[in-house]
Amino acid sequence: MKINLKPGSHVHLMGICGTAMASLAGLLKDRGYKVTGSDQNVYPPMSTQLQNMGIEIMQGFKKENLNPRPDLVIVGNVISKKYEEAQALLESDIPYTSLPNAMGELVIGERHSIVVAGTHGKTTTTSLTSFIAESLGLKPGFLIGGIPKNFSVSYQLPKGDWFVIEGDEYDTAFFDKVPKFVHYRPRSVILTSIEFDHADIYRDLDHVKEAFIMLMKLIPEDGCLIYNAEDENIKSILKYTKCKNLKGYGLSKGDYQAHNVVIDGIQTRFEIHHEGRVSEVKLKMLGDYNIKNVTAAFALAHELKW
Repeated sequence: MKINLKPGSHVHLMGICGTAMASLAGLLKDRGYKVTGSDQNVYPPMSTQLQNMGIEIMQGFKKENLNPRPDLVIVGNVISKKYEEAQALLESDIPYTSLPNAMGELVIGERHSIVVAGTHGKTTTTSLTSFIAESLGLKPGFLIGGIPKNFSVSYQLPKGDWFVIEGDEYDTAFFDKVPKFVHYRPRSVILTSIEFDHADIYRDLDHVKEAFIMLMKLIPEDGCLIYNAEDENIKSILKYTKCKNLKGYGLSKGDYQAHNVVIDGIQTRFEIHHEGRVSEVKLKMLGDYNIKNVTAAFALAHELKW
């Protein structure tokens, strides 16, 4: 759906307290739109983030939430068309869309979109990649599925040519049954893992793979794919991408490998080996998964020549 909004338009978010929805609310408010939202059973950290932004949360999904009439409604994937507010929306002529489509249209646009996808590790790796880009002065936009310690909020409006986003494989909305990341215009992708998950929408592992095959096909030929070289499920779908720049990472496999790991209290030290070069890394996180997440973010930054 093509979205045309005038400056200062009223945007209403149904299911606003979802991690991504609350982040989108902040992005839209920072762009000067009037933002309202509805939800139920709200709780921190997103309810607190919204309150700090001055966005009031309407309790429950009632038809009255659409009065005064918004210029656009963004429907979260927690919304069922059986809800009173959703029924009122469908019976009206108010334009509506999904969060992922709104992200692609209103926020990402023509910027270089970096989509961090996979069954596990998305939030951490998105946070790391965003922090690297921010530290290098690239002024990226980002949307993270949580509030990282290196930032005070889960989102940032882009001031440069880059946008980093957590790419969820869960479906988009009750009227748009495709993975969210399909709408995120991926040019570069980090793929951390593929396992059977979300049994409420996926039949089996092959069905999950079908979703990630869609992602593979979206990466352009001149894009970049950083993938976990130790994940056999990922390796089985690499043939579906036309992307020419594919780099694997891991502890013992891949183009970028983490070696000589030393754990000292809450600090981890290790080396990333790539084409005979050695880079030393220190981080205040523990575990092989975090070492691999850091290696993935490092590999992407290197391949993009940050």
